[in-house]
Amino acid sequence: MALRTLASLGNVSGKRVIVRCDLNVPLKDGVITDDGRIRASLPTLNALLDQGARVIVLSHLGRPDGAPDSKYSLAPAATRMSELLGKAVGFATDTVGASALAGIRALDDGQILVLENVRFNAAETSKDANEREKFAQVLADEADLYVSDGFGVVHRKQASVYELAQLLPSAAGLLIETELQVLDRLTETPERPYTVVLGGSKVSDKLGVISHLLPRVDTILIGGGMLFTFLAAQGFKVGSSLLEVDQLDTCRGYLADAQARGVEIILPTDVVVAEKFAADASHVITSIDGIEDTAFGSSGLGLDIGPATAAAFATKISNSKTVFWNGPAGVFEFPAFAHGTRAIAEALTRVDGLSVVGGGDSAAAVRILGFSDDQFGHISTGGGASLEFLEGKKLPGLEVLGW
Repeated sequence: MALRTLASLGNVSGKRVIVRCDLNVPLKDGVITDDGRIRASLPTLNALLDQGARVIVLSHLGRPDGAPDSKYSLAPAATRMSELLGKAVGFATDTVGASALAGIRALDDGQILVLENVRFNAAETSKDANEREKFAQVLADEADLYVSDGFGVVHRKQASVYELAQLLPSAAGLLIETELQVLDRLTETPERPYTVVLGGSKVSDKLGVISHLLPRVDTILIGGGMLFTFLAAQGFKVGSSLLEVDQLDTCRGYLADAQARGVEIILPTDVVVAEKFAADASHVITSIDGIEDTAFGSSGLGLDIGPATAAAFATKISNSKTVFWNGPAGVFEFPAFAHGTRAIAEALTRVDGLSVVGGGDSAAAVRILGFSDDQFGHISTGGGASLEFLEGKKLPGLEVLGW
């Protein structure tokens, strides 16, 4: 079956259309620090509003544990959405209560309403399908159509993602269409050389994607906390750095498999080792065979790739035609340990081909470090969803749309 798109919904003028967005933006003291996901929702919202639809936006923010929690309110997101759309955006203080129902019923053609965080309702994420369906049914009774445009949640079987799409005529929004086109190029028709850059804290988070991509790529660059498990698998001492002892054999297996396939897995040759996990921690640059020979001894911990590694990674990336990057190279939130991540990001901006920042922490990093979205071929809005897609998994939020 083919993915159902907005065109499949026909004339939406005067129709009440629920749009499941992903407005899960980072907040600091109630202020949005990165509005990328709100911006990503605008093409679909504008397309519907311009046709005279009555738009009802659903989203989650954070993990409020199934009950209202003011620090996870979507009110700041609704305010920012109004600024970006250049028009009034209503806000309901609940999802299926009096405020939401009154707001939905008061909508006129071309108007938009954001409902409060769907995860303030325990049924949204319930493992009981009947509970999820009952919750979704209340929303379905107030709408005519459903559009799924929150790519960051399509790997979740949740009421606003899965059950609601079954209860109403449904289609994918423009954001999901774009995400799938990019991911299809990464898995089916990549231009070569094809390089994948993996970082983040744990090897175990990337097991599926490494296994699935090994037969498809030319090079895998390993950074972030996960690099130390790979180093330990080769016999290097890693001090107090992140280490998954139960994944050592797995890493050895990947290295052997890559060699047999003619795929390069490139590990760092130098790292930045710190005295402690802190922004102002004393730190030194050392080769990978000298991590425990620094002044910090066995208590030292690696917080970034070193400059020689960053330069080598950058060269490999900029000489590639297709690059997918998921996971920062170090603790980019601390300026002293952001150099490796910055070098990778800068290299991606020089790719003469398709460069993809795979959502999650990588997307946050490029914006925090001062890069703009248009410097990259694509910045995904769904880190977890992107990885599961690249692992070859079936994503329930896409299957229900005909994918």
